[in-house]
Amino acid sequence: MKKSKVFTFFYRVLLCVVLMFGINSMLLSVVLEKWYLSFFGVMLFVLANVFPSVAKGGYPSFKFRMAAHGSELLLQFLITTLLSCGIYVYSAFRMLPDSWIKWAISLGCAVLAEFVLFWNGIISVYCSSVQLGIKHRVIGLLCGFIPIANLVCLGIIIKITMSEVNFEIDKAELDKSRNSQKICKTKYPILLVHGVFFRDSAYLNYWGRVPAELAANGAEIYYGNHESAASVDDSAKEIAERIKQIVAETGCEKLNIIAHSKGGLDCRKAIACYGVENMTASLTTINTPHRGCGFADYLLTKVSPNVKNKIAAAYNAALKKFGDKNPDFIAAVTDLTQENCNKLNAEVFDSPKVYYQSFGSRLNRAGNGKFPLNFSYNLVKYFDGANDGLVSENSFPWGAKYTYLTTNGKRGISHGDMIDLNRENIKGFDIREFYVQILADLKKRGY
Repeated sequence: MKKSKVFTFFYRVLLCVVLMFGINSMLLSVVLEKWYLSFFGVMLFVLANVFPSVAKGGYPSFKFRMAAHGSELLLQFLITTLLSCGIYVYSAFRMLPDSWIKWAISLGCAVLAEFVLFWNGIISVYCSSVQLGIKHRVIGLLCGFIPIANLVCLGIIIKITMSEVNFEIDKAELDKSRNSQKICKTKYPILLVHGVFFRDSAYLNYWGRVPAELAANGAEIYYGNHESAASVDDSAKEIAERIKQIVAETGCEKLNIIAHSKGGLDCRKAIACYGVENMTASLTTINTPHRGCGFADYLLTKVSPNVKNKIAAAYNAALKKFGDKNPDFIAAVTDLTQENCNKLNAEVFDSPKVYYQSFGSRLNRAGNGKFPLNFSYNLVKYFDGANDGLVSENSFPWGAKYTYLTTNGKRGISHGDMIDLNRENIKGFDIREFYVQILADLKKRGY
């Protein structure tokens, strides 16, 4: 359980005192001529390295306990290093030159202790933190031996990891407080349908941390398990068969579908054309290009046929190795063009038996889109205006209810953010809670 700020403050002060005694115990032993202090100092130092965390429970997993462990140690490293420097500068004036050997041995022991403290902390956070990402890990390594810069970088690492731990503890407490409500336990199970160029995998979930959060709040979840790249028509047939399979095996009668990107187009056609209208309670589309993607038009018209064919062949060959039986890169991209999406809209009609709603998001700056959205953002903006890195704002709306999302400031929310692709905690937008509230709303509506 998360402790109060007052408790946290005094616990850290106490830990700092313990560590200071352990780090400088050799110096104290020399000054006071009581050598047993070194033994007690070492014991306390070891204990402080093993049990540094302020909060002693409430961690969602061992990984976050490890991140808390590391960030606390790094904070104490910063504090004790600065204080120990002052102590040894002062002791130098008192002990040198007569006791320079004892002073030097004491200093060596203190440096070794700080070395252990730092590496215990940095290895812990590097191995456990999700939010540090590759960028901050690399910067930390590059700046590690640059004076001043290394302290600034360390401060940033501590801030990121402590915020991550506190955020996860808060989420765990929220889920625990509403556990009895089962707010995601909808009348009908949930079918998650991925977008183009990805597959459902047991090892790297397309939906990031979302499914686990939904399941923790009572949701029953299934996946589309369809090809990563195919025409809308072929994908619709696959999804329709998957819906029929789930209904037949579970006896659930209907499903609530949540589809991302091209998956929304696939599901609309599956419902309208392939016999699953009565098996679908609702369709929620997430950042789906209902009116096409100008970026797809650009690729197909500007890139030479030779280059397109080479890219398609390489992609299709790679995806066959990951489980696709007949991937078709060109067909998938072609069905995302504005012309083909407008044609789909003219031919495929919504069912009055199904509740349709949609969500879209805006990325506020290209640099926050992550690769490759940081490259495509400006291109899509040139053709279609505000976008999520791939799809423009005017392409998202569909159904009885439409919600447009972004954040204050420069960050925004990208196409990938909407499926938790990078597992990033975005300030002002909790992606996991976003999906929890979608299901909570569906439950209230009787779906």
